Amino acid sequence: MARKLGVGIVGCGNISAAYFRLSKLFRGMEVRACADLDMKAAQARAKEFGARAETVPNLLAAKDVDIVVNLTIPAAHYEVSKAALDAGKHVYSEKPFVLSVKDGLDLKKRAEKKGLRVGSAPDTFLGGAHQLARHLVDSGALGRITSGTAYVMSHGMEHWHPNPDFFFQPGGGPVLDIGPYYVTDLVQLIGPVKRVAAFATIPAPERTITSKPRFGQKIRVETPTTIHAILEFDNGAVVTLNTSWDVWKHGHAPIELYGEQGTLFVPDPNFFGGEVRYTKKSDPVKKTPRWNHPFLVPNQEHPQGAMANYRTSGLADMAIAIAEGRPHRCSMELALHAIDVMTGILRSGETGKFVDMRTTCERPAALGIAEAKALMARPAGPAPATRPRRAA
Repeated sequence: MARKLGVGIVGCGNISAAYFRLSKLFRGMEVRACADLDMKAAQARAKEFGARAETVPNLLAAKDVDIVVNLTIPAAHYEVSKAALDAGKHVYSEKPFVLSVKDGLDLKKRAEKKGLRVGSAPDTFLGGAHQLARHLVDSGALGRITSGTAYVMSHGMEHWHPNPDFFFQPGGGPVLDIGPYYVTDLVQLIGPVKRVAAFATIPAPERTITSKPRFGQKIRVETPTTIHAILEFDNGAVVTLNTSWDVWKHGHAPIELYGEQGTLFVPDPNFFGGEVRYTKKSDPVKKTPRWNHPFLVPNQEHPQGAMANYRTSGLADMAIAIAEGRPHRCSMELALHAIDVMTGILRSGETGKFVDMRTTCERPAALGIAEAKALMARPAGPAPATRPRRAA
């Protein structure tokens, strides 16, 4: 049996608990240490999950850490990932991978020079619902995908997140924060993007926090919070992507894909599960038959009912891929292309011009039922209840 790769987490904030908890579902890796600029935060997480707390330099130097998981704020992703690569560690980053194509290409160069792997969230596209959608696309049930729509709209994060400031700073906003889920899922379903165009606005220049412990404090908004974009894919498909944190309610489906032979309704790519529906030509819309994918099994309580949450599946796939010598699905190339698309959207919103992509990527390999089961250390089952999240 191949040895488990040691994982060290840098950044012990809100999302780190999910990585500690859910990583136990998967084989091939083990979280051994954590670090944070706030040593008290690292010590608290270490005590909670039976790991050890380290300073960041000590974690990067630790001999039993093979993969560094970068859970810092987006503005720090590049520097932390660079330091980890320079220390000889593989890196798996929360989204967004980096905040510029330039930084992503630099990390790519550093990783390739040392023969290291880089991976990045989101891994929700590996969920059972999205892999079922992928199966329908790949089977030809819809014919060639020609167009589509994607909507990710709400009224922001200041209503629930304890420290929501970074969501409204450069590097945040709905495109770079929630957009990775949608762009990554669209790329795995359709393929790479050729060029983009967009309009971007800041309807509310100031936000008021209504969550605890900072209820009533004001946040200055420094990045667009409503962006309407058009994505042209290499295969000729054109998809509208609307993202906003200035909408109270809406009636749009998360993703709809329109093919020559039918329409596919894809659930929210921020989650692993959900209901997939499709129709052939003018036939009535119908649910797909139950698909026995392990990443559809509910394992977490949610205010609206039980949900499937398999965060860290992408990390596990990378750890096992390193051992097996195969490509991993949440790849650096996929993450970098998503950054290219999203920063291109923001640049188009600023300039009013079409923006051509500087990168491309292959669609990641599908994760079918057998492949998903092979990632797991044990069958899916109930996990401790946690608050569902919209972003890291």
